[in-house]
Amino acid sequence: MADVMPSRTGQVSRKTNETDVSVSVNIDGTGVSKISTGVGFFDHMLEQLSRHSLIDMEIKTDGDLHVDDHHTVEDTGIAIGQALARALGDRRGITRYASIDLAMDETMTRAAVDVSGRPFLVWTVTFTSPKIGTFDTELVREFFQALAQHAGITLHVQNIYGANNHHIAETCFKSVARVLRTATEIDPRQAGRVPSTKGTLA
Repeated sequence: MADVMPSRTGQVSRKTNETDVSVSVNIDGTGVSKISTGVGFFDHMLEQLSRHSLIDMEIKTDGDLHVDDHHTVEDTGIAIGQALARALGDRRGITRYASIDLAMDETMTRAAVDVSGRPFLVWTVTFTSPKIGTFDTELVREFFQALAQHAGITLHVQNIYGANNHHIAETCFKSVARVLRTATEIDPRQAGRVPSTKGTLA
């Protein structure tokens, strides 16, 4: 009888004095999402992350938005990262590496990932405005820093060019989504092995 692939799902509940976050993910989903953080632009970006990674996501965050959006965005990134790490388990059989150049209108953003167990972010993205609507553009980096750190991934994001700040942010989320989709997919040639000469990606 063929081996049955264990369910690659992860759930996290994380409560502090600043936020109350619950996240569930299914890596082998279809990109269905149910997201509510109280920050409209951020919800829109997380919907892109789910849809284009094909990772199902349910995210509910209640944060201290009377202060600002920072804690809500960062803590949501932490919880998503932790949920992804749980869903990936020992990372057996995954493709592990991926990269993409993603275009959206006048904007091009490059993302590359190593689902390595080693958290690192290289961020080469510059916004020309401190705000997209009411959303602080500096929080885009804060989200991906939290995600990379807690998912245990090496993530490089570089905006090659672009003029519209909404497009720049959106291509960051979409490009990361696409590389996560590819890198976390099961490689049938791995035959269930951990894709590392060390024998572990823990």
